[in-house]
Amino acid sequence: SCVHTENCFVPTSEIIAVEETEVNKKQRNIGKWQKMAKPHAFTVYYVKKARNHRWRCSDVTFWCVDEHLCNQWIQALKELLEMQKSRPKQLLVYINPYGGKRQGKRIYEQKVAPLFSLASISTDVVITEHANHAKDNLFEVNINKYDGVVCVGGDGMFSEVMHGLIGRMQKDSGIDQNNPKAPLVQCNIRIGIIPAGSTDCICYSTIGISDPVTSALHIIVGDCQPLDVCSIHHNNTFLKYSVSLLGYGFYGDILKDSEKKRWMGPMRYDYSGFKTFLSHHYYEGTISFQPAKHTLGSPRDKDSCRTGATIVLQSSEKEREEQSRDVCREDEEEWKVIKGKFLAINAVNMSCACPRSPKGLSPAAHLADGSADLILVRKCSRFDFLRYLVRHTNQDDQFNFSFVDVYRVKSFQFTSKLSEDNESNVTDTGKKRFGQFCRDHPACCCNTANSTWNCDGEILDSSAIEVRVHCQLMKLFARGIEENCKDEAAYSQSSVEQLL
Repeated sequence: SCVHTENCFVPTSEIIAVEETEVNKKQRNIGKWQKMAKPHAFTVYYVKKARNHRWRCSDVTFWCVDEHLCNQWIQALKELLEMQKSRPKQLLVYINPYGGKRQGKRIYEQKVAPLFSLASISTDVVITEHANHAKDNLFEVNINKYDGVVCVGGDGMFSEVMHGLIGRMQKDSGIDQNNPKAPLVQCNIRIGIIPAGSTDCICYSTIGISDPVTSALHIIVGDCQPLDVCSIHHNNTFLKYSVSLLGYGFYGDILKDSEKKRWMGPMRYDYSGFKTFLSHHYYEGTISFQPAKHTLGSPRDKDSCRTGATIVLQSSEKEREEQSRDVCREDEEEWKVIKGKFLAINAVNMSCACPRSPKGLSPAAHLADGSADLILVRKCSRFDFLRYLVRHTNQDDQFNFSFVDVYRVKSFQFTSKLSEDNESNVTDTGKKRFGQFCRDHPACCCNTANSTWNCDGEILDSSAIEVRVHCQLMKLFARGIEENCKDEAAYSQSSVEQLL
């Protein structure tokens, strides 16, 4: 019999732990236990799903008089859990104590560590002391003894761990990261993200919520979500990897301006965003790209990426087949070339959804189909650009503008007009200085020389870059965003109407 009154069905994959429960004298005096001479009990801890993709650890206690029967149940359930081979047993944990609101250590110790302990997961914890501490450490540790790497922090901390892990894999396989055409080796060690930063975009886009307990439970049950990664090169030199946003123009300028105002805290993004919007700079350049022919969907689909998306599975199979046959001979394939004046150039591997923009920059972008969505926002009026930005916060089609183009691509190159015109030119040096004057005086509406790239929230100063999407290069402890009717108001409303 079950102590809890409600009946619930829990799949084995969502049981966290099973423990023998001591029934003390106080409990024995409660009605349920009184009729039993010597009750025996065990408790099952399991995932309880709440609204908005939030998960919680719940428990239910079973009891009976027969000690042997009780032990048999405990043994049988523990054997079922042992069969869940995807679950991690040993984790390497990096905690950024300085990120976000400086709560990383407290969040881990109070909310996450007790759950890992309950699930019998052993951990080695490293508290990072400086930038790139985790990245450098990942090149030294015995990586093979771990089933996963967990980072406690924001998107910056995740980026550092990702660079360390991908870099380590390529180094161990003898692959030169500086070669933009090198086929990279997939990372089989999963990364878990415990959100504790000022921005947790990747967590939000892969689980559906930025919540430490939910993320810890996804790690415990051993979820696996493959993720595409973009590699960024300049002149045969590796610069960075990107998994969410690579933005030139508007988003690059916001980041560059906000970096000078870190003392303002998270409010700096609003301030810099408003200032950048007023300055309304456009940038001239040439973008060339290879359309992603292997993908089945399009950036303007109505469906966003969900757990087990057929498009992702079929597209990634096609992409991996192409890669394995080495059909991807870039030089022979068609490139589309676009010259123009742009307010923003954004390449996204995922929707980039966040609480403020529930659909993100590209609502139908898929996490693991071997492509990125390239969004070009051409020079237009301030009012039109504002209309475009507002669309990110509502349900309207944000690509339905004459000045916005969107393409699904597998690689692209960008060169600013300034780079094309030869940077050493005397007049360009003047332009650069004048551009700095413009940035410091947002009312000025002239065109500055160059923007910078915003690469997952980090600045890339190179204006000429080469970008390539690597299909499912890494894996996360996540399952994508599950279809969940509880948190979709429109769906709930229609369900209620049908019932009535």
